[in-house]
Amino acid sequence: MLRTRDFEYHLPDELIAARPLAKRADSRMLVVHRGSGQIEHRMFCEFTEFLKSDDLLVLNNTKVIPARVFSEDGSIELLCLDRISPLEWRCLVRPGKRMKPGRTVRVGGTAGTVTQVFENGDRLIRWERELDLHAHGHLALPHYMGRDDEAADRERYQTVFAREEGAIAAPTAGLHFTLEMLEEVAHAFLTLHVGVGTFRPVKAELLSAHLMHSEKFALSAETARRVNAAGRVVAVGTTVTRVLEFLGLMDVAGGRRLDEMDHAGETDIFIHPPYDFRVVDVLLTNFHLPQSTLLMLVSAFAGRELVLEAYRQAVAERYRFYSYGDCMLLV
Repeated sequence: MLRTRDFEYHLPDELIAARPLAKRADSRMLVVHRGSGQIEHRMFCEFTEFLKSDDLLVLNNTKVIPARVFSEDGSIELLCLDRISPLEWRCLVRPGKRMKPGRTVRVGGTAGTVTQVFENGDRLIRWERELDLHAHGHLALPHYMGRDDEAADRERYQTVFAREEGAIAAPTAGLHFTLEMLEEVAHAFLTLHVGVGTFRPVKAELLSAHLMHSEKFALSAETARRVNAAGRVVAVGTTVTRVLEFLGLMDVAGGRRLDEMDHAGETDIFIHPPYDFRVVDVLLTNFHLPQSTLLMLVSAFAGRELVLEAYRQAVAERYRFYSYGDCMLLV
């Protein structure tokens, strides 16, 4: 049985990208050929060379919200995780012990009251009027960047095709694309709002014991139809992969992959080796944290040994890692 420690690798701190490159498409791209085991070192601007005429790119058009806010006196930090209603947010609160039911907090002139404490410690907060995150919030940049958000992050920690507000974190594989690049290739969209759970470590020793976080998604009937008609489905990111595989059908003879209807719901699918992919044929993704569920998903797609060898080469070649880093194409 696979253990969490089977997905460990060494990464020097200086290879963690704290800021983006000047131009989105200037990233390096490590290409892994799953069939032969060949590994190439290329540039993302060469991405279209690996596509076929009947490929369909599927991208996540979620939009990151400035979900991190602070009380007016600076003593309380809140991460707004999920908007339950116009006046209610489920929040991660620090320090939580000060925010018991009935306690209030003021953010940007708006008072909020804790009405419920969930089993995992999150708080349900009801605000006296709608909380204006765009005026008072900050982007919740991943902890490994080692810095607070800056003005430039409002544009760069967002894909050029971001549309549907609700994510805490960016779908980082999409950060490399420019609008000009997308005009050259057939593409479709789905939405999965990336939550804070994507950064939570796997604490279980065995993969089978890990409890996966849940995230909201939506996929239109039109995207489902185009996925079914595609020669190959190219998933841009692990978030896209999770949605497509969650909805995937086993009907090889009929060529059907997804029900051609509007889909909306939540998924807690945990993809790890061994796994038989039903929908995704090609995967573009960034480099992920050691022992993370995202690294496990990529390992299920290309094989753990090959993926860890690719990571070893990426470290040796001094690729830039994580959200603002370089990318990997698995074909």
